[in-house]
Amino acid sequence: MPDQETFENIYKDLSKESGRCRFAKGGMGWKPAGGSTWTLNSNEFQGATCHWSRAARGYECKIYLKLKNEIMQLDGFEQTDFDRLKDILKHSYNAVLENREHSLKGWNWGKAEFHKKELFFNVNNKPAFEIPFDEISNSNLAGKAEVAIEFADKSDLEANASGKKNKKVFAGVDQLMEMRFYIPGMPEKGDGDDEDNDSKAGSEGEADDDGEGKKKKEARTAAEVFYDTLVTKADIGDVAGDSFAIFPSILFLTPRGRYDVDMYEASFRLRGKTYDYKIPYENVKKFFLLPKPGDMHHLLVLGLEPALQQGQTKYPFLVLQFQQDEELTCDLNISEADLQNKFQNRLQMHYENSAHLVLSSIFKGVTGKKMTTPSKDFTSYNQQYGVKCSLKANEGNLFFLDKALLFVPKPAIYVSFDNVQFVTLSRLGGQVSASRTFDVTVKMNSGSEHQFNNINREEQASLENFFKARGVKIKNDLVEDVRTSLLRTALDDEMGDDDDMEVSRVDRGSADEDDESVDEDFEAESESDVAEEYDSNHESSGSGSDDDAGGDDDDDDDMEVDEESEEEDQRPAKKKAKTTK
Repeated sequence: MPDQETFENIYKDLSKESGRCRFAKGGMGWKPAGGSTWTLNSNEFQGATCHWSRAARGYECKIYLKLKNEIMQLDGFEQTDFDRLKDILKHSYNAVLENREHSLKGWNWGKAEFHKKELFFNVNNKPAFEIPFDEISNSNLAGKAEVAIEFADKSDLEANASGKKNKKVFAGVDQLMEMRFYIPGMPEKGDGDDEDNDSKAGSEGEADDDGEGKKKKEARTAAEVFYDTLVTKADIGDVAGDSFAIFPSILFLTPRGRYDVDMYEASFRLRGKTYDYKIPYENVKKFFLLPKPGDMHHLLVLGLEPALQQGQTKYPFLVLQFQQDEELTCDLNISEADLQNKFQNRLQMHYENSAHLVLSSIFKGVTGKKMTTPSKDFTSYNQQYGVKCSLKANEGNLFFLDKALLFVPKPAIYVSFDNVQFVTLSRLGGQVSASRTFDVTVKMNSGSEHQFNNINREEQASLENFFKARGVKIKNDLVEDVRTSLLRTALDDEMGDDDDMEVSRVDRGSADEDDESVDEDFEAESESDVAEEYDSNHESSGSGSDDDAGGDDDDDDDMEVDEESEEEDQRPAKKKAKTTK
């Protein structure tokens, strides 16, 4: 048996470049083309386990180093290399190479098992895939029976204060960001590790002593057991050392909710009912303390880079809100030596002040960042440092800083004056003379725009003076709109007068036409018909002449009465015939 074996075109820990891998009695080494050599002493192989399986580039050998508590992944072997690698591992390091086949059924249901440094998802007792714990950035209970796992972004790994080297640093651009497990029901006996089982048994025994109601209340679902085990194994939210300050139930506007803020030496932790985050202090790039318009609240804004990620949503700013009269007293759990050596006396041992001042002072001390406040060159119509407005469908406040504009709470927008091309004041969708608000559109040098809508019209002069003082170009469309509106109003009034004159002329013309026109169907002798139709006592000229001619003769009188009644019966018909004609 040879004392050493060499394998070409081997990839280590998802590296982009292949290299030469050599195993010998004294240890092993891997050297990529044009790179430095990585070595491992043979003593570090003690207690190691090795697995052989199919992989992306052929076959891989995954080595679990017990002493270093690490996993080493070697990919790119040929199928014929199995025997050579098995023999050299057995002969040089007394390690056994096991052949593990992956499940290829394609089922999305199986059994999750926690091992050493990875989470295995097994289907029919064969691993379908595995998830290294050091690649899990966060986890939360997405539902009563659902657990979400978030994976570390490649850009986040470089800024991770924990210093753990992650395989994804060498991975490609595309990567998996989130995975969810549906775990219904209650946990089975034997699920989780021994510590979880002991704590589970203890809680059940205590529930039996205190009553059946408490037992039901403290019963844990399978999803909760899975979540707790994953958080422990993956060290999610775990921070080295003890916290020197804890602030419970702090209101966050972005991301929305209440979180407990734990302050540590190199990072702070947000613990909510659903989400749990650990944020290094060095990720805080901007720091603002802003009085909210209305003199009721104060906003503490932390700008993060990289941004905080919650599922597929990224939050580049954390927005904390405090009441104006909220008081806070805090004693830091830190020694005088650490206060002087680690924080250069930027912190105090005791704080007693308004809540927003206490938190801002502590964050200023631990981050070492300058606290930015609103510019003194701007005051609104109501003597405030910000104005209310809306960004698309979101209402918020626009603050005017010395070097930028800041819109909070959601979405938080930071606009530096160095990147602004010009600012436009306008009123869209209505007449300026009748509108009480206007819009501010910020044109960036990159071509993008930020439009802040529904700003009170009374703030126009304050905004113009501030932008002029900061040397920002202003394009005021409000003046042109006012002139156009006044001109349109004048033209409308003039056109309205002309229309009135034309209408009066038309009315007079119709009256003249009525006087000049002749009704050919009109008969002068029929004028009495109208009176006879509406007056029953009216006597016609015909009946009167008849009375004068033969008033003494009774028969003639009877005949005249009959004739008059006949004429009255016939007259409506005559009138009807006239109207229909």
